[in-house]
Amino acid sequence: MINEKLYSIRMRAAAGGAHEKGGKHISGGERLAYETEMEQITGDLLKKAFSHQRGKPDFFNLVIEDVKFPVCRGEPLFVSTCNVKDPLEGKRTAEVLLCQCGLTYEVINKALGILVNNFHVRGAIIIDANTGERLDNRKDKGVRVSQLDWRQSDYKNWCVANNTAENVRMKEALTLATKVCSHPATIAEICWSDDPNYITGYVASPKRGYERITKMKEKGDEHGGRLIFIDSLQAMDSYIQYLEKQPFMIRNGGEEK
Repeated sequence: MINEKLYSIRMRAAAGGAHEKGGKHISGGERLAYETEMEQITGDLLKKAFSHQRGKPDFFNLVIEDVKFPVCRGEPLFVSTCNVKDPLEGKRTAEVLLCQCGLTYEVINKALGILVNNFHVRGAIIIDANTGERLDNRKDKGVRVSQLDWRQSDYKNWCVANNTAENVRMKEALTLATKVCSHPATIAEICWSDDPNYITGYVASPKRGYERITKMKEKGDEHGGRLIFIDSLQAMDSYIQYLEKQPFMIRNGGEEK
């Protein structure tokens, strides 16, 4: 299989028209697939778009492209869970974890304020880890972390080895966080979903791994977002190029067969 052509498959869905025309974001997805897998994976993304808790889309976009760059591979981040009683404790826990990644409370609070005022941004917001200022110039678009995947068989093996139940949401989030944290400029990431029925979020970092927080918002809340804190001495253009264009595959138990 390793000699087969690899494709990038990206999906986005919205209600009330396309995202760039003011439509409400419903769902998105990123996969890497060989030709023999494309029918299954495109079907999975189609199902995800039309069975989402945020509603039914009337705009659906599916893009399939050749993977043009060599694939980077990395081990999944170490996973741990912080059980909290409510979203207030969840936010406080996230702040402590971000602080333990080397960020100051001043930077953390400033960045979270940016997120709260920009829940409509469709991708990640890139933050200067030293000042808390937004670095990307993408406005409502943000930066979409793309071209990433984790073979289902490898994920199943990882779940067995770690005595963890299979969880599609966590698989997708851990894959994304692992790619983000594999870049040397990344200091930390915080994310929680805009899905009204999914209230778990996480803080991820190269230093501490992927730390799930069981309650980051109340059920029914459609607000969510992603902040990525980076060393601002790194070149922004090459960092965004890595997030959006560099193919990245999680490996588990050695190189892909």
